[in-house]
Amino acid sequence: MKDKLAVFDIDGTVFRWTFISELLTNLTKRGVFSKSVLKQTEEVYFNWKDRKGSWDDYINTVVKVTNQALIGKDERQVDKVINEIVEAKKENLYVYTRELIKKLKNENYFLLAISASPEKIIAPFTLFLGFDKYFGTIYEIKSGKFTGRELNDIIFSKHEVLTQFLKENPQITLKDSVGVGDSFSDVSFLEIVETSIAFNPDLKLADYAKKMGWKIVVERKNVIYNIKEFEFDN
Repeated sequence: MKDKLAVFDIDGTVFRWTFISELLTNLTKRGVFSKSVLKQTEEVYFNWKDRKGSWDDYINTVVKVTNQALIGKDERQVDKVINEIVEAKKENLYVYTRELIKKLKNENYFLLAISASPEKIIAPFTLFLGFDKYFGTIYEIKSGKFTGRELNDIIFSKHEVLTQFLKENPQITLKDSVGVGDSFSDVSFLEIVETSIAFNPDLKLADYAKKMGWKIVVERKNVIYNIKEFEFDN
C-alpha cells in the first residue's frame, strides 16, 4: 500500500510549457476559435517575452480569453483537440522532474498532481506519466456545451485541495513527503510537505524558498543546477 506522498505542480514544473496556452493555440488552429481570439493575447505574450511585462499578466489573459471563447463550444470538438495536444506534447518534459517522478514511483510513492490547467488535459497527461491522482480546473458543461464558467479555483486553493485529499486518504502520511512547484502559488502546498523543491522558480517563489531553506533546482538546456548561494536582481 502506498503511504508516502509526492505532490507535483504540472505546468512549468513537469510539462515544459502551459496546457492552457496549448489549448488556446490549438483550438484556434483547428478553427474552433476564431483567429481574433488568439490575437487578444499577442501583446501580453510579447511583452513577457521581451521582459517588459509579467508572466502573470500573460497567463491570466490567456485564461480569461480562453474561458470567454469556450462559451457555447461543443464538448466533443474540444475533447478531440485536447487528445491531439496530449498525444503530441506528452513527451515535452523537464528531465529533472521526469526522472524524479520515475524515482519516486519506484519507491512506491503516491503521486499526486495539483494543477490549474484544465482537468480534461491533466487527466490523460498524468495517466501517461503514472500519477495516482490529479486535480485540475473543472469547466462547467451544460447540454454538451461549455458555459465558460470554472467550477473550482485551483490556483488559489492548492493548500485546501491537498488538505482535503489527506483527510479523505488517512493512510497517506506526510512523513518523507515531497513537493515540487515552480511558482509562488505553489507555496500553499509546498509548506505542507517535508521536502519542498522550487524548480525553475519565479522570483517570488525563489525568494521565499531561499528564506525557507528549500531546495532550488534550475534546468537550463541540458544542464541541471542545484542552487545553494545566489542573489536575485529585482
